[in-house]
Amino acid sequence: MEQPVDRARVEQYVAQIGAIREAIGRVIVGQHTVVEQMLTGLLAGGHCLIEGVPGLGKTLLVHSLADAMSLKFRRIQFTPDLMPSDVIGTEILEEDHGTGKRFFKFQKGPVFTNILLADEINRTPAKTQAALLEAMQENSVTYAGETHALAPPFFVLATQNPLEQSGTYALPEAQLDRFLLHIEIDYPSAAEEQEILERTTGRVTTGIGSVIDAEAVLELQALTREVSLSAGLLQYVTTLVRATRPSQTAPDAVNEWIKWGAGPRAGQALILASKARALLRGRYAVTRDDVRAMVLPVLRHRLILNFHAEAEQKRAADVVEALLAHLSAPEDPVTA
Repeated sequence: MEQPVDRARVEQYVAQIGAIREAIGRVIVGQHTVVEQMLTGLLAGGHCLIEGVPGLGKTLLVHSLADAMSLKFRRIQFTPDLMPSDVIGTEILEEDHGTGKRFFKFQKGPVFTNILLADEINRTPAKTQAALLEAMQENSVTYAGETHALAPPFFVLATQNPLEQSGTYALPEAQLDRFLLHIEIDYPSAAEEQEILERTTGRVTTGIGSVIDAEAVLELQALTREVSLSAGLLQYVTTLVRATRPSQTAPDAVNEWIKWGAGPRAGQALILASKARALLRGRYAVTRDDVRAMVLPVLRHRLILNFHAEAEQKRAADVVEALLAHLSAPEDPVTA
């Protein structure tokens, strides 16, 4: 049975999240939904894949989030010649000056941090992309038969350019499934673009200060899991995820456009993301709006479209829209 959430703690931490939003807003113009989804991924304890064309501020956005928190931050610029050892580390030969004996010592790579910016992750081949698999799933790295734990919290924010651009490599399905959310960044509005031009071509402003530390982040992640989810919404999430798989009972859009549907990890991601979204709004229970708002970023990268969908220029968003229209969400429970 789920324990009630401490409202005082929620209000305290929601205030800190609000301070993070405000700090990021001093550097980033607009992109409120993107910032919220990044914070959702952080609270849910997952990783985020951020996609958008060059020049939309993806890297600056991640930098700003890292600056707002007192966490270790490292950036890896993924390139075609990047090797797995450049990510996880390698062994180096050292000598004991007292005895003269030589020995191998593991030199930790940039993955040993709290927030890792994997910049343009799809600019490197699958061999190097896969170097992050164990770290993202197990919070550890194994090298030469020895496992090295990563200090919590560990949060990967990977940016990628659209696959239609030259010099990109599609991420393997196993790698994509490790990302809790797939966030898309679109062009700013006319007013936002004008403000960007004004901010970035005048006097240089100071950076943002940190407003939250590692201990608070871990407490927030633990608090997220305490947010309640009704039995009706749990059933709705289960039904929704299972409906993404082609079958006799699946919606027509799924059978027509989907080759492979989402696995159980999608349901886990949807529940945790929905809980995090509720907590961001200072609520102690998930609503159907939370679930429906997180369906697309959770499923976008987990639905494998078939040739028929590609020929009709359909996207995962079209399938998600059809799913939400096909399945009715339960009413939210009445709370005091």
